[in-house]
Amino acid sequence: MFHILVAEDDKNMRELLKAMLKANGYRPYTAANGLEALSVIDTNHIDLILTDIMMPEMDGYELTRRLRENNYEMPILMITAKQLPEDKRRGFLVGTDDYITKPIDEEEMLLRIKALLRRAKIVYDHRLTVGSVILDYDSLTVTRGTEAVTLPPREFYLMYKLLSCPGKIFTRMQLMDEIWGMDSESTDSTVDVHIHRLRKKFGDYPEFSIETVRGLGYRAVRNL
Repeated sequence: MFHILVAEDDKNMRELLKAMLKANGYRPYTAANGLEALSVIDTNHIDLILTDIMMPEMDGYELTRRLRENNYEMPILMITAKQLPEDKRRGFLVGTDDYITKPIDEEEMLLRIKALLRRAKIVYDHRLTVGSVILDYDSLTVTRGTEAVTLPPREFYLMYKLLSCPGKIFTRMQLMDEIWGMDSESTDSTVDVHIHRLRKKFGDYPEFSIETVRGLGYRAVRNL
């Protein structure tokens, strides 16, 4: 069972979120502000934090900043009534993973929580399983049955990124920034070259495929 901390100063909203999470199989913890949230985290294992931004004592921005500075890596989903780009930018800069705006749609919230927990498990395990294919981040190895292929780092990171978020379209620039770095002198055609190499090596694997989305970029599709 996943443990989720709700940091929200409004008592009615806090209890509503607690009930939603409990009804969907999660174990909820609650806090009325960032300071209380830190105290809960000190004494309990927390898998994900659902935090309001505007709270007394310590707001969601400061809570997130302190956790990231102290190397807490659990996903953080911010709840906000603010929809201005600069507000979201500030949240991402201090380390939040995603946003959901008020009034909260329960189905959307649960889908975002599931996605964040899935990605967090991938990061913690450093292993990604797609059918009978296993990608081991630490060894840069792709294993299928008795066959194991060790890839050059950037080929592996590119494949791992795409398969971690199946169906999501990544532009060439997004992939360049994340895998090669914003300061890289390589051009975005480098991504095309690496995609070609991956298709050549794994094109006969039925478990997944890497598709070109014309005019946009690439996405991985899981076929099982």
